Amino acid sequence: MKDIVIRDAKVVNEGKIMKGTSILIRNGNIEKIFRNEVPESVLAKAEVIDASGKLLLPGAIDDQVHFREPGLTHKAEIATESRAAVAGGITSFMEMPNTVPQATTQELLEQKYARAAEVSMANYSFYMGATNDNIDEVLKTDPEKVCGVKVFMGSSTGNMLVDNPETLANLFSKSKMLIATHCEDEPTIQANLASAKEKYGEDIPISEHPKIRSAEACFLSTSKAVELAKKNGARLHVLHLSTAKEMALFDNNIPLKDKKITAEACVHHLWFSDADYEKYGTRIKWNPAVKTADDREAILKAVNEGRIDVIATDHAPHTEEEKNNKYLKAPSGGPLVQHALVAMLELHRRGKISIEKVVEKMCHAPAELFGVQKRGYIRKGYKADLVLVEPSRWTVSKDNLFYKCQWSPFEGESFSYQVTHTFVNGNLVYENTNADGKGKFNEEFRGERLTFDRR
Repeated sequence: MKDIVIRDAKVVNEGKIMKGTSILIRNGNIEKIFRNEVPESVLAKAEVIDASGKLLLPGAIDDQVHFREPGLTHKAEIATESRAAVAGGITSFMEMPNTVPQATTQELLEQKYARAAEVSMANYSFYMGATNDNIDEVLKTDPEKVCGVKVFMGSSTGNMLVDNPETLANLFSKSKMLIATHCEDEPTIQANLASAKEKYGEDIPISEHPKIRSAEACFLSTSKAVELAKKNGARLHVLHLSTAKEMALFDNNIPLKDKKITAEACVHHLWFSDADYEKYGTRIKWNPAVKTADDREAILKAVNEGRIDVIATDHAPHTEEEKNNKYLKAPSGGPLVQHALVAMLELHRRGKISIEKVVEKMCHAPAELFGVQKRGYIRKGYKADLVLVEPSRWTVSKDNLFYKCQWSPFEGESFSYQVTHTFVNGNLVYENTNADGKGKFNEEFRGERLTFDRR
């Protein structure tokens, strides 16, 4: 690999913004960080990228995506969604087990890794899936090679709802892995759904979604997971929190490195509210549901305070045909990886969050929380997973989408920042110099399997 110098950037890293900084990339790693002029002897041997006027960030690490492979590839594939991810500045992803078949055995899990090695443009890891009856298989998972164990403590695909008290007790007491949970109380949801059907029949309006998948359903399940983790000393990570009430369950007085119970917020819960259902309909149907503006503001406050540790996407594409169904038939989930970083930078522009905090929650914290080795920071000796972003107004349209499903809840939205270059392991994998959101990819490049330091 030829040396690369990213020259004269505004680096956002570890709570600081450093102007006029240059980075030397060599053999896939960050070789040196220059705070002043780069020696001519270095420039002469390198490909030089002028980054003046641009922000240089660590590559984002998305700890929750659904790339739909195997078995659901009419919606998405690892190849297509990893392209969209790097176009959005996400250089590493952790993918969920509710595919077809589900990744609930070591053999099926390794098949997903093998496929990613063939086609993924981003670095990758895959969760082991828990069920009510595969605890022995879950306990075989290698914590240095797999990001975590996923537990659906709410409704899910197939038989992945884990609601057996004995299974949950065994999992939380015996697992040496990080346990990531989807928390919604299923009996509460079913009771709310029955009431909605009694009132509306089969024609339930989408506005009922946050009432069916209610704040109470979320709080009951999340509090149960937190109680189990505290009782058993388990390493718990609660995904996609959506309510103000849940925020009290998490601590903001403990450094991240010392936390055993951590939390994630997703971009859609920080962006949309229940007032948006009228405009977007089932396009913003997610589980857990987008709830009130007060909930949204409480989540954002918790991000800024440190109660919530990570910002992710829960990228979960469906076809437009599927999403355009009425409420009961429309699946939950939507595509987000291409626009998550720029959406958060837009919230920064609006004064909702600092740019240093965006980098902390999307880059540094996932690396620390999962123990990802040598990624998530701009540091000498770390992998050169890097993103250049420029202030540039552009609009999301079908013409500049890279998702296989070819739609986005952000269509028509204008953002003030745009990803211009994405480097994965020191390779320039995406470049957009057209200022229209349409970039070009290095199709020959493949990402690496993430490894974890769990000592």
